[in-house]
Amino acid sequence: MPTGLFPRERRTVAPGAVHVPGWLSAERQRELVVACREWARGPVPLRHTELPGGGVMSVRTVCLGWHWRPYRYVRTADDVNGARVADFPRWLAELGRAAVAEAYEDETAGRAYAPDAGLVNFYDATARMGMHQDREELSGAPVVSLSIGDTCVFRFGNTEDRGRPWTDVELESGDLFVFGGPSRFAFHGVPKVYPGTAGPDTGMRAGRLNLTLRETGLDDR
Repeated sequence: MPTGLFPRERRTVAPGAVHVPGWLSAERQRELVVACREWARGPVPLRHTELPGGGVMSVRTVCLGWHWRPYRYVRTADDVNGARVADFPRWLAELGRAAVAEAYEDETAGRAYAPDAGLVNFYDATARMGMHQDREELSGAPVVSLSIGDTCVFRFGNTEDRGRPWTDVELESGDLFVFGGPSRFAFHGVPKVYPGTAGPDTGMRAGRLNLTLRETGLDDR
């Protein structure tokens, strides 16, 4: 369990995979929480995603720009209420570009990043995310992950299968994690959330929010 006794330093977990602790200020975290609450109301509300085999994901998700359903992107949430998902905000794309520039310490890489889809996942105390790859995107651009609220164990694996080797990273509120390049298609998941570890400055009473920004490479025009 996280203790906060030692300073946390930025870390390259694998080639192209970078953890930047405390990247989001408390003010920015609160702004994102307010935005997530608004998105959760719709037009496509926060929901448990149904899997093709009949299972249901324990996290609850709302999508921006493109609606993700296993295992593809569409514009309308035909598996929920048939509505078109909320637009992907320009300000969130700017935040994504800043995140890539920070993680890779490369302003050029940041400017080149053009995210057009966002998945907002809410974890309660019992929610988990199994090991998986993000493979539905046509673009090989990095995935940006932002954490707010309770601390979790983020398991970052290899590109071959769900097994070892993997590295467990504790993601706390405000942390940034970016994975691209050789690690873009690494398996990853969340085996544990630590309830009650979020500070009051986040604006959340309980649980964990994870915002992941992606560049889909799709065009439906």
